[in-house]
Amino acid sequence: RKDILYMNEKIKEIRFNPEKAQCFFSKKLAFTLGPIELKNLLDEGKVKLLDVRKKEDYDIAHIPSAISIPKDELADNVDKLSKEEVTVVYSYNQQCHLSAKACLILADYGYPTMLLEGGFKTWTEDFRFAVSGNEE
Repeated sequence: RKDILYMNEKIKEIRFNPEKAQCFFSKKLAFTLGPIELKNLLDEGKVKLLDVRKKEDYDIAHIPSAISIPKDELADNVDKLSKEEVTVVYSYNQQCHLSAKACLILADYGYPTMLLEGGFKTWTEDFRFAVSGNEE
């Protein structure tokens, strides 16, 4: 009980610190984007889009212009990307951490990277943007 009270006080202290909020939100905006921002960047040809889901799922449907490199194969295939452009990474949904792990791999190798918040699910279900894939 004492630990919970301590954590609640600590969180409250952080919440009322505008400098910490500024730091958090500036980093969040620097390394994440939503579907509308991604769509605009794709229309302008300003980013590379990387799908890190299973290849079978990519083949069924994916965001147009995305390339497929499953997360488990990424470290061996980073040379397919460029350090001269930002790579936006997505996976299944907001709760899936494949894309965050992939972004960390890319950053470790020196590639500029961002995460699509909400992943493929948000792109297709919430925004109903177009997808590419096998038409059956």
